[in-house]
Amino acid sequence: MITLAELSDRHEIHDLVLRYCLAVDRADWTAVRAVYAHDGVDHHTGFSGDADAYVAWLQERTAVFDGTLHLAGTHRAELYGDHAYAETSGTAVHWGTPGDDESRNFTSGFRYLDHVRRDPEGWRIVERLAVREWTRTDAGRLREPEGDGPRGHRGPGDPAAAFRERVQYAAADDRRTT
Repeated sequence: MITLAELSDRHEIHDLVLRYCLAVDRADWTAVRAVYAHDGVDHHTGFSGDADAYVAWLQERTAVFDGTLHLAGTHRAELYGDHAYAETSGTAVHWGTPGDDESRNFTSGFRYLDHVRRDPEGWRIVERLAVREWTRTDAGRLREPEGDGPRGHRGPGDPAAAFRERVQYAAADDRRTT
């Protein structure tokens, strides 16, 4: 039978993967670095090295995109005390200008194979293998929005920051009136 501690660890490890995906999509390089252990390493298509060099490489590599969207799918974590093996499958959508450039408009299927460790800061990635399963071009397929509405942006201009602050303000306001 699984214990509450095991459920908590599995949840924290899954959340770690999701925080990575969101941080890459929002171009939040501090948050990307925060998911790696101090001695963390990453092996991606076109890169293999320590986490600091990886974040610098990723920031430069993704600057050509207008946006990215990582969708994490199947996830499983095997716990071994303060270490764990996690495997997460997903898709990563990339788009950029010009819209017909195949190197800036593609979707890929991936698996993250992660060695994670419980450090004083919590679960962190010690080593990641980003396995590329497939890539397809999306060049020439991007359409203009159908109407007005919120649009995502890489970096601090994304609507998520202001929306989060509104939710936090509402929660704080509720606490003051209770």
